[in-house]
Amino acid sequence: MYWGAPGPPEPGTEARASGATAAPATFVGAQACRTCHAAEFERWQGSHHALAMQVASEASVRGDFGNRRFTHAGITSSFFRRDGRFMVRTDGPDGQPADFEIKYTFGVTPLQQYLVELPGGRIQALLTAWDARPREAGGQRWFFLYPDQRIDFRDELHWTGRQQNWNHACADCHSTRVRKNYDAASGQYATTWAEINVACEACHGPGSRHVAWAQGAAGRVRSAGPPVDIGLMVDLSERRGVHWSVDPATGDPRRSAPRTSATEIGVCAQCHARRTQISGDYLPGQPFLDSYLPSLLTAPLYWADGQQREEVYTWGSFLQSRMYHAGVTCSDCHDPHGQGLRAPGNQVCTQCHAAARYEAEAHHRHPPDTPGAACVGCHMPPTRYMVIDPRRDHGFRIPRPDLTVAIGVPNACTHCHGDRSHEWADERVRAWYGPVRGGHQRLAEALTAAERRTPGAAAGLVAVARDPGQPGIVRATALAALAPYMAGSSAGLAAARQGAGDADPLVRRAALSALEGLPPMDRIAPAVPLLGDPVLIVRIEAARVLAPVRSDALDEQSRAAYTRAAAAYVAAQRTNADRPESRTNLGSFLAMRGRLGEAEAEFRAAIALDRHFVPAYVNLADAYRAEQREPEVRRVLEEGLAAVPGSAPLHHALGLALVRARRSADAVAQLARAAALAPADARIAYTYAVSLHSTGKPREAIATLEKIAA
Repeated sequence: MYWGAPGPPEPGTEARASGATAAPATFVGAQACRTCHAAEFERWQGSHHALAMQVASEASVRGDFGNRRFTHAGITSSFFRRDGRFMVRTDGPDGQPADFEIKYTFGVTPLQQYLVELPGGRIQALLTAWDARPREAGGQRWFFLYPDQRIDFRDELHWTGRQQNWNHACADCHSTRVRKNYDAASGQYATTWAEINVACEACHGPGSRHVAWAQGAAGRVRSAGPPVDIGLMVDLSERRGVHWSVDPATGDPRRSAPRTSATEIGVCAQCHARRTQISGDYLPGQPFLDSYLPSLLTAPLYWADGQQREEVYTWGSFLQSRMYHAGVTCSDCHDPHGQGLRAPGNQVCTQCHAAARYEAEAHHRHPPDTPGAACVGCHMPPTRYMVIDPRRDHGFRIPRPDLTVAIGVPNACTHCHGDRSHEWADERVRAWYGPVRGGHQRLAEALTAAERRTPGAAAGLVAVARDPGQPGIVRATALAALAPYMAGSSAGLAAARQGAGDADPLVRRAALSALEGLPPMDRIAPAVPLLGDPVLIVRIEAARVLAPVRSDALDEQSRAAYTRAAAAYVAAQRTNADRPESRTNLGSFLAMRGRLGEAEAEFRAAIALDRHFVPAYVNLADAYRAEQREPEVRRVLEEGLAAVPGSAPLHHALGLALVRARRSADAVAQLARAAALAPADARIAYTYAVSLHSTGKPREAIATLEKIAA
């Protein structure tokens, strides 16, 4: 099967909700569903979704608050009770110990976190969590989520910092119908939810019209005829009437009918994808990519072959898999109400795959009933997150120890056989299955070459980007990585032009990102048609990439399309006005549009949100440089270094500013400091080498270049 062949629509192209023209539905709560859907409700009640967030109470709190003390990196936290409330005494926003009330629990197993309310409507997640596993499994203890780090109140990872802020980072996935309600003028939140946990309407949409339909339909006999609008916002029917059969010749499964929508996968992706929220108006059933911008398969989130590395929440892994492209949906394997598997162990796989072939020792090469004979052992290796929480990779890839030997990505074989070498695993796999590796891991070599700036890297990326047999998210990742190689590359431009017309919106957006490597005027022809793309993430990327283009370079129709797309880009960034990243993105966009006063205000807003956020200083300095305001360039970079003295980018930018000011000795000192702080950064090392050569030190310059090339 060629993955580029006609098949199910790509992510983001899901059908709009049924009944969209009727009166708006409202949220009614899970209890309203219980009468008619008792079995589903009962399975849901004990699920991770139902227990995702709860008010702290005797029933919900699992941690030991019996005057227990826990110390990490010299900071002691005490967990106790006061007047029926659950309390913690720990270091606060100013670093001083203080008492805080636990307002909510977060999750249930294998760990439980606790949420504290701070002024301004902020809700923050403690970094000391409760290990809810049984004692014999190492649980029933307090532990720190960053055990190898010393985190104090000045660190963005501190429990009072922006990275642990529930309103932005957690709420959207742990509760139903969350509205962040951040007021940028006051810097305060008034966050709301329809239900505190992940309840029925988080997936099925607001239920008032469905309840009204059910009440009106009570006692009425349903007659045959066309489908009835039952009042639900979303139609989760991809599996209805579908069965899987096994091809007797190959033992491989085949879906009885192609999957023609990705609605269910999009509903799950809202929370089970590594993504950025770009709209606060999402409702289940609406296109996922109109409200969320997902991450591609890039470092450090993923390994070069697409395996999960950091916590990526499944969706990006699943989109790479043959299962996704064969028409598998999440609920083929998972019970969406109880969250358990459809069947135990290998049986969940042999629902579709022939057990006689795939459970045979001739296939898995391990004794029966051992971990190596489990399908997930080889095809879904786990990665441990939050110290004790293993999550399985959903790429369903073939183990490739040869790639471990070649480029250092992990493999399932030595994940289990930790006492053996990768070379041993490679030899065994070659002996069993031959020298030619199957699978679709072509991305690994291309991405590794690009990361290492290996000669010929661009050609590898182009080959992956233009290969219709590769999954869309893989082609998109290759295209986005092409940006640094685009100048003067006819092959790269051809790949970007092809990608701009791809059926997959992830590929179209990545093609636009690649165009950023071209001069602004060269971006017009391929990018302007995507200003009217049906998918939001594509339209706003077209607006960003075309931002440096003068308005008079576009015709009247294109200018109107750009105005609309630019407004959508601004709105997307305003969705996260509580984050310095979004304020900096918006500042850079406005600066490229020549709106320097507004840009400066956004950069300053980013710094006010987090005075340690380096990109805001660097980009503000660059905006001043564009206006030839060199004294202000140096002043803002020095301001940044006062806040973040160990920042290589700030030292580098200041060094360049001092070069322009003809202060050579001071410039070299700053560039040397940048190179020392970022020894693996080729761009910084090259700039430092040039400065050494320019000041009469050619030997030192050569030594610097040789070091980075080694």
